[in-house]
Amino acid sequence: MLHEMGTHYLRGVNDARQPWHGSEGRRQFGLKLANPTEEGLASLHSVPYRKNPYLWRAALLYYTVSRAANTSFTELFHDLHQFVQNSSVRWEYCVRAKRGQQDTGQPGCFIRDQVYLDGILRILRHRHTIDFPLLASLGKVSYEDVEGLRHFAELQNIQTLHFMQDLDKYQQQQLRHIMETNQLSDEELTHILPD
Repeated sequence: MLHEMGTHYLRGVNDARQPWHGSEGRRQFGLKLANPTEEGLASLHSVPYRKNPYLWRAALLYYTVSRAANTSFTELFHDLHQFVQNSSVRWEYCVRAKRGQQDTGQPGCFIRDQVYLDGILRILRHRHTIDFPLLASLGKVSYEDVEGLRHFAELQNIQTLHFMQDLDKYQQQQLRHIMETNQLSDEELTHILPD
C-alpha cells in the first residue's frame, strides 16, 4: 500500500501540478530519469513499519536479473533454489527476469528489476542531504534534481506523504532502522556509490 498508493500515486498527483509534468516539460527542465529514485523510494516505503524491514526482495530481484543475464531459465530456476524454496515463487522470479526474451533457454534478461535495489542504495547513501518532503512534493523526479527545481515548484495543494510529516522520525528512526536491519553502513554505501 505504501509502495503504490503512498509513493507512486501521491508523487504522480504532485507531478501533474508541476511545470515539468510531461515529456516536453521534463526535457525543458533537463530532468534526469525519475528512476532509480522513484522505485527506490517506493521500495523503502514498503518496509519501514515492519518489525524487521529487510530489503531481501529488492536484493533478490537484483541477483535474479544478474544471474539471468548469463543463464538459461532452467539454470536460473535451479540457482534461485538456494534463496527461494517455494517452486511457485521461484518460477515467478524467473518469469519476471526472463520476460521479453525470445528464447528463455539462452542467457538474457529484462534488466529493469535492478532499479529497486539501485534506488534504495542511492537514497540511503544520500539520505542526509535529500530534502524528502520536497522530493515527494515535486512529483516524479530524481533526488538529484530537487535543488534545481526548488524555485520553480508549485507547492500549493500538494499531497503529502503522511509518514514524512515527522521528518525526524522518518530519517532518524525509520531509515536508520532499515540500514541497521540490513547491516548497511555509511562507509559501505560510500564505497559502493562514490561521489
